[in-house]
Amino acid sequence: MKDFNNIKNFIFDLDGSIYSLSLLPKVFGQVSKRMGEFISQKLNVDLKKAKELQTDYFHRYNTSLNGLMMHHDIEPKEFLKYVHNINLDFLKKDVVLREELLKLNAKKYIYTNGSVEHAEQIIKSLGIEDLFDNIFDIELANYVPKPSIDPFKRMIKKFNIDPKETVFIEDIAINLEPAKKLGMKTVWIENTEYWGKRNSDKNFIDLKIKNLSSFLKEINILKVA
Repeated sequence: MKDFNNIKNFIFDLDGSIYSLSLLPKVFGQVSKRMGEFISQKLNVDLKKAKELQTDYFHRYNTSLNGLMMHHDIEPKEFLKYVHNINLDFLKKDVVLREELLKLNAKKYIYTNGSVEHAEQIIKSLGIEDLFDNIFDIELANYVPKPSIDPFKRMIKKFNIDPKETVFIEDIAINLEPAKKLGMKTVWIENTEYWGKRNSDKNFIDLKIKNLSSFLKEINILKVA
């Protein structure tokens, strides 16, 4: 943990990382349903076929949107606006996380394969919307999703980040690989989800944690000590 003493930038994945993984099905259950509806309407196919395309494109291109743009010329902003129009009333203010984020003497960023609007809705629901320096979303990534290394480079340049002074925290293990290649410290939030745990045994992960707030608390204690 002492390796994290000189960290000046914390980059957090959004879904399943900034809030509890146990709540991810409630978020993505809604998003996935709306994806199917959107594909069905736009491509004039039934919901069964729409779901097949949604899943196939996700597996092949890391996001369903990526495949829809490649094969069907789907307008990404329209897609993102539709699929992220969800109910987040179940997300409650996280006072513990807020306290630990406030104590961090470092810049704080969100990096998501979703939209900035979706990220803003999430962090507002958690009561931490005022604590981040910036959000890097799929539009700023030129719609190239993680784990491609190119959007990481874009983010570093845009926010003038030194990777050697940066930690990236994610629940999907493979998304940590490009961060590690660029010189960042990498932290994986342990989980048993199929997509989350794949490649979690690789050496591009510096640290594995069970809880984000507890990890930040340890960082804050070390910096005071």
